[in-house]
Amino acid sequence: MSTPKHPIIVVTPVYEDQEASSRLFQELASQFDREVFVIAVDDGSVKQPLSIDSLRSAGIDGVILKLRRNVGHQRAIAIGLGYASEFVQPHQHVVVMDSDGEDLPSTIPPLLAALRRDDVDVVVARRKSRVETLRFKAFYAIYKRFFRLMTGRAISFGNFMAIKAHALKRLVAMQELNIHVAGAVLASKLRTQVCALDRGPRYAGHSKMNFVGLTLHGFKALMVFAEDVLVRVGIACAVIAALSVISTFTAVALKLFGFSTPGWFSLVLGILVLMFLQTGALALMTLMLTGVVRGGTVTTAIAYRDFVEQVLETD
Repeated sequence: MSTPKHPIIVVTPVYEDQEASSRLFQELASQFDREVFVIAVDDGSVKQPLSIDSLRSAGIDGVILKLRRNVGHQRAIAIGLGYASEFVQPHQHVVVMDSDGEDLPSTIPPLLAALRRDDVDVVVARRKSRVETLRFKAFYAIYKRFFRLMTGRAISFGNFMAIKAHALKRLVAMQELNIHVAGAVLASKLRTQVCALDRGPRYAGHSKMNFVGLTLHGFKALMVFAEDVLVRVGIACAVIAALSVISTFTAVALKLFGFSTPGWFSLVLGILVLMFLQTGALALMTLMLTGVVRGGTVTTAIAYRDFVEQVLETD
């Protein structure tokens, strides 16, 4: 693992992307020379398994964590962070970045510069601009507003971030880190600063994330704040149930005063009763689920060793 001579530890997940990751290692070596230590998590690659020679040829120190199977982008990052947390020193900083080139090594220094402040634990990167399809941009805009509505929090950053050693130990003790890294940072209560950075082009190949994967990734962020989401859903159901009761009394009053047409009262009353029963049941269920989420979660450190098949080191 890294020694105190490496002030920067880079954690990056790699899946079937040997060409792009090799170029990333070369650029990291060019940017930081021997000051950086790389933890590359090979997320169960079959067609293009990551080789330790890609680190050695770049002249950079590091390890490759070979996973037993593909666990997904977010959990691969969590495994890399769990591995780093056991050896990180107080003076070292951990950088999480993708290996495809969109997170530029040249933008790491601004993150580390912002991390020097005593009142900052994590510095996250917010993209200044995105070169994406219109469908992706529309989905992302809707997703951010929906996320804020359901959780009461704004999310404007991804996985590219710099973390202090004590903050890393806090993050790896959170089960939410396995689900969504950015969401776990929001939920951790750590002091976070946002740094606007440019997004780079991919080194090689095409993104393996399709629209369905992006949608699932977005909903995983909501899972981190399941308790808040359940409370808001419960409140919405209770409001609808209350409105249905008020509407029922209004319908009865209209019937008594002769303002309703034949058959109208029975139809409206039936619909309102169904709305009340359904929303009332949903409100009760969300209340019970909120109690389960609040009292049933036991936070433990990430058991990353269960997923690691082999650790390859440069030294």
